[in-house]
Amino acid sequence: MADHEEKKHEESSLMEKISEKIHDHHDSSSSSDSDHEKSSPSAVKSKIYRLFGRERPVHKVLGGGKPADIFLWRNKKISAGALGVATAIWVLFELLEYHLLTLVCHCLIVALAILFLWANATVFLSKSPPHIPEVHIPKEPVLQFAAALRFEINRAFAVLRDIASGRDLKKFLSVIAGLWVLSIVGSCCNSLTLFYIVFVLLHTVPVVYEKYEDKIDPFAEKAMAEIKKQYAVFDAKVLSKIPRGPLKDKKKA
Repeated sequence: MADHEEKKHEESSLMEKISEKIHDHHDSSSSSDSDHEKSSPSAVKSKIYRLFGRERPVHKVLGGGKPADIFLWRNKKISAGALGVATAIWVLFELLEYHLLTLVCHCLIVALAILFLWANATVFLSKSPPHIPEVHIPKEPVLQFAAALRFEINRAFAVLRDIASGRDLKKFLSVIAGLWVLSIVGSCCNSLTLFYIVFVLLHTVPVVYEKYEDKIDPFAEKAMAEIKKQYAVFDAKVLSKIPRGPLKDKKKA
């Protein structure tokens, strides 16, 4: 009788273990399904087309830091101040046709007149004369700026050398077309107006794109698809018939 009960107990414990294993397997499969469901939106999200194929936020694309904060209006007072100063300079030199040398001379005349009156008024008011501070420029930031500038100039020369070599005909023609368009724009307006337009665009286009990127990117995707289609036609009819130099063959050899 005792053996029968022990046998019964072993069978019940065996059944419990089997049911526990089935339950654990079911839980693990359901958790993996839920994880897959959670990861699927991120996978779909990563496949969303972004303008110029960017993978980082707009703030990082603009370099991050304070310049990106200004362009994206993170601090509205600083951004509005920078845009206001640029507008005042453009109005002063472009609309009012004020000249830089004249402005500098007038500012120096006003500054000298104020210092002269202040220095003579201290005799009667028994106050200390105006103190003109000395300018001290730290050596380290200047060297860092010079090194960064040298690096950027060398990189620009390397890019120009790569474009001029003709290895990438598409890039070469794009640069030529861009410079030609820029020369046309430059003949329509002077440099100051062109810089002001670029400055205003930097203060408006990125912030608008960041706000409405989910609506702009689908239109950009369609436009890029159409541009690629037209370029493929142009490449088949024109570019493929242009004889290439022996540069590529030499490189391969």
